[in-house]
Formats: sequence, C-alpha cells, structure tokens
Amino acid sequence: MRAIVCGAGQVGFGIARALAQEGNAVTVVDWSTELIDNIVTDLDVRGVVGHGSHPDVLERAGAGEADLIVAVTHSDETNMIACQVAHSLFETPMRIARIRAQNYLEPAWADLFTTGNLPINEIISPELEVGRAILQRMETPGAFNTGVFAGGRVQLLGLRLDENSPAAGSSTEQLMELFPDLRVTVVGVQREQTLFIPKASDPILPGDDVYVVTESAQVRRALDIFGQETGIVRRVVIIGAGNIGLYVARALERAGGVKVRLIEADKRRAEHAAEVLKKTVVLHGDGLSPAMLAEAGVANSELAVCVTNDDKVNMLAAVMSKGEGAQRAISLINERSFESMRKPLGIDVLIDPRATTVSTILQHIRRGRITGLQTLGGGQAEALEGVALATSPLIGREIDELDLPNGVALGAVVRGDKVMLPGDGGRVRENDRVLLFCNTAIISEVEHLFRVSLEFF
Repeated sequence: MRAIVCGAGQVGFGIARALAQEGNAVTVVDWSTELIDNIVTDLDVRGVVGHGSHPDVLERAGAGEADLIVAVTHSDETNMIACQVAHSLFETPMRIARIRAQNYLEPAWADLFTTGNLPINEIISPELEVGRAILQRMETPGAFNTGVFAGGRVQLLGLRLDENSPAAGSSTEQLMELFPDLRVTVVGVQREQTLFIPKASDPILPGDDVYVVTESAQVRRALDIFGQETGIVRRVVIIGAGNIGLYVARALERAGGVKVRLIEADKRRAEHAAEVLKKTVVLHGDGLSPAMLAEAGVANSELAVCVTNDDKVNMLAAVMSKGEGAQRAISLINERSFESMRKPLGIDVLIDPRATTVSTILQHIRRGRITGLQTLGGGQAEALEGVALATSPLIGREIDELDLPNGVALGAVVRGDKVMLPGDGGRVRENDRVLLFCNTAIISEVEHLFRVSLEFF
C-alpha cells in the first residue's frame, strides 16, 4: 500500500513507523525541515517538506498514486483541506483526518464529513479516544491496560503481578489447575523491557506485566486472581478541565452514581467547565496544591484522573493524589520516555494519546480484515481482532492446533455470543472473530491470516 502521512509530529511519527514496518511505501509531509530530516533518518520513509494541504506538495508526495492519506497535523483545518484536495484533485480512495476541536463533531453537523461536503472517510478525535480509554480503565480497576473486543464479549487486560497475587510464580498450566473454572488466556508477559509470549510451562513472576484475554463476564474474577482490587468507583477527582477532562466529567454525569470534583488552574477554563457541567463541583486552583487536593476530597476518592496539558504536572499530581489517599491514579502522558516511570512512581495507569490515536487509525486502515486493534507494550506488540473470511487459512482448523507464526498467540475465537478460548476445542468457521496477540514485527504475517482479495484497496 502507498500511504501519505501529513504531519511529522508524535502521532504522525507513530503512524509512519507502523505503516513502514509493515512494508508499505510511506511518504511523510511536514512544513518543518527538521522534523522531516529526523523522520527520514529514523524510519524507512520518504519525506517532503511543505504544507500538507497544498496541491503541489501533495502532488510531489505522490497523491495521484496513493491508496491512503492520513492527515494528523496540529491544525484541524489543514487536515480537513488535505483530505479535500486529495479527493478532489487526486482521487485518493481512503482519507483519514485528525480533528481535535469538538465543535466540528457536534451531532448537528453530522453531514459535514460526507463525500458531497468534506470527503473524509474517518474522523479521529484524540480527546474522545483518550476519554473513552479512561472510562474503560475505570470499569476495570486494577488493570493498567484494557482492550474491548468482539462487541464487548471479550476483554484484554494488562495486569501488574505483585508478590501477594495468587498467580505469582505459577505457570499457565498450574494456574488452570489451581483455578479450573477460570476462563483466562495468558497471551503476553512484559518482564523489564522484554515483551514475550509465555509457554504453558513458563512461570509468571512478581513484577511482571501480564496480558490476559478473558470473557467480559469473568473480568472481576480475573482481577481478583491476579491480585488486583475490584472496588466500585464512586468518588472521582479530575485534575485538568480541557477537552479530555470535560469529556470524562460529562460521561460520569450521564452515567450517574459517581461524585465528581474537577480542579482547573486556569480561571477562564474553570468558569467554562462550571457552566457546562451540571453536577460536577468545579474548583479553581492548582492541582499540585495539597490544600486544593484536600478541598477536592482526594483523600476519600477511589480515583484521581490527571489530564492537564503538562506531562510532569499530571505525573506529580497522580503521585500526590495517591499520597493524600486516592486509591488509584490515572495520568495522561505524551512523552513516551516517561512510561518507564509508571512502576517506580506507583501510578496505576499511564495513557498515551499518541498510542491510542495510532491504534484507532491503524484499525480503520485495515478495515475489512481487522475489526479491532490495540498497540501494547510501548508498540512492541498488538492485539488484533479479525474476521475469518472464506479465503483465510484459519478456516476449518482446530482452535487448539492453529498453525500460527512464531510470535503470535491465540486469545479467543468468538462466534455470535459464544466465546471459545484455547483448550475449548472446536474449529474456526467462516465469519468467526479471532483475537490474536502478536509481535509488531510480524504484523504482515498476521494480516495474511485475515486476507481478502486485492480489490480491497
């Protein structure tokens, strides 16, 4: 596939890297010579310096032969016009744009992004994606990562194993012997900086980050067995009243049953939040102030959500909130190098908007074969849900004897409301949803398992 990525920032870099690793011909466009030089040096991609929405720049980038354009510059308007130009002048078939301003996404303007108006196939909103990710983490307390697949029937959980966990020191085989009714598949383990697929006899150790697949109905039991708390969240403190903070607060207001207090340092933004939120208590002040945290009731909260536009403030606020008594803390980060600080600082969940956005975009790019996708372990692995079509080599194979490439593990096979885990037996049938955990380096081999005809592109 030939792809153009407009924008060489963090999200653009992540998308270009993922596409290039899969053997696609990628051209990155950005007005910054420095960013283009960096991305061409680090990745096997072509770079074009220029404005991403200018026709001559897109022509030099190869828009006339491109199968896909992904516009993820910092300007919503540039992203929208880039897709318009690609469609109108070059007939680029697939057009994806990142749009951050929520005004564009109001239901009243739903017809804006259609072929007859602004011809964008898929809209990606980082704030909405991150907001949804935070809400999902709230539903699975104790998990540092959560992915929902097969229409909500199956979940992938990232669980930190401590020495008090009943599963600590056990292999997968032993785990099934100890808990024969447990419906769980261990698909990946991250030990220090290495992410690998464990064999049935490999022990999982305290300090490991373990990725498991389970039926949604068994999530609470899985959390218990892996030593994670499963308490209900009833009191939440949100630090930061930007788009993400407001999205989460509004969602919690709609859900009901949760008391929310929001802290915002900027007076104008705090006043705006107070106007649009009906049940949330909005406080104007510093989220790093112990007095302000106390006023917000963080000592009695089950969760602190730190989502300002400053990574360091978010991480410090998370640490301070837990120090003041919050049971758990979620921190938003944009700088990938901070991910290694999660465990030492005791932060329960770090959410990277770039990784969330990249996962969503890749899922749309692979539409027709891949129906769900999440990047894991800092980009070392992916969880993919694909539909087994008639041409798939998986069709007719025994679930327990699938000939999967090295570096790929089966999580589950879903047929209607029936969830089949490894060990359940049965064969893969056409239109089954298959959830796989795989090393990112061999993603093209995994896509082959869900292959469709070349006419797809």
